[in-house]
Amino acid sequence: MAKNEAVLEQIATPICEELGVFVYDCEYKKEGGEFYLRLYIDKDGGVTIEDCEKVSRAVNEQLDILDPIKEAYIFEVSSPGIDRKLTRDWHFEKAIGKEVDLKLFAPFEGSKTLTGTLTGYDHALLSIKIGERVVRIEKGKTSSVRLAITF
Repeated sequence: MAKNEAVLEQIATPICEELGVFVYDCEYKKEGGEFYLRLYIDKDGGVTIEDCEKVSRAVNEQLDILDPIKEAYIFEVSSPGIDRKLTRDWHFEKAIGKEVDLKLFAPFEGSKTLTGTLTGYDHALLSIKIGERVVRIEKGKTSSVRLAITF
């Protein structure tokens, strides 16, 4: 985790716990010439806009007081969404048995995208059931892994 993301998580975690939510992920990135500091929060049953607003106000107040990031940035708080990114070990562990979409850096059997059920995770390898077969993909070979949206 990058420094600015780690700082945000350190500041946000106790505030989120106090407000009945938890930190799902943090992100600091440059988009279109602007820096964005994003905090993704969640709770059982999902977060509401009110949860996001309360967390945003409380965390933003602490960010203003501590001023840990010297560049100008836009701060956002949101839900990770139904197609949430899986980035942390506990994200993958919680997603076992669910359908996931993988994007790969290089093709696997001719495709850079795969969809299947996550059947296992051991910190370096993802086991994905595609049809009737299980394939193992190194986590480092994925550019992104998200929960699949099924209708």
